[in-house]
Amino acid sequence: MDKKDIQNRDDVKLLVETFYGKIRVDTVLGPIFNGIITDWESHLTLLIDFWETQLFLKRKYYGNPVTAHQEVDDKMNHTITSEHFGLWLNLWFATIDELFEGETAWIAKNRAQKMSTMLFMQIFQHRTK
Repeated sequence: MDKKDIQNRDDVKLLVETFYGKIRVDTVLGPIFNGIITDWESHLTLLIDFWETQLFLKRKYYGNPVTAHQEVDDKMNHTITSEHFGLWLNLWFATIDELFEGETAWIAKNRAQKMSTMLFMQIFQHRTK
């Protein structure tokens, strides 16, 4: 089957829902996400908005990912590590490769990689305050 590129919100929805389906059952990441996210439906909508904003510059997401991740780290007693981000990224890349190919798919990987580094640095800096 030929894969197509990520082209619209429906594609972003497929990516996000497939990916977080994997996250929720992951032995390492699942307990973290499932322990913090109580309303998956609205969280997935937020994440679809976030990635649609990132990939198509349609401003639908107005949250603050830095603060959100710092709060998660606080709730986890500062136990989030770069390995957690690595596991997340590996699953993200694998899910994209499974479903899509093309320039926007590449951008989705690239953005996630840059963001994960930035978010982990922000979490680390937040701990020293």
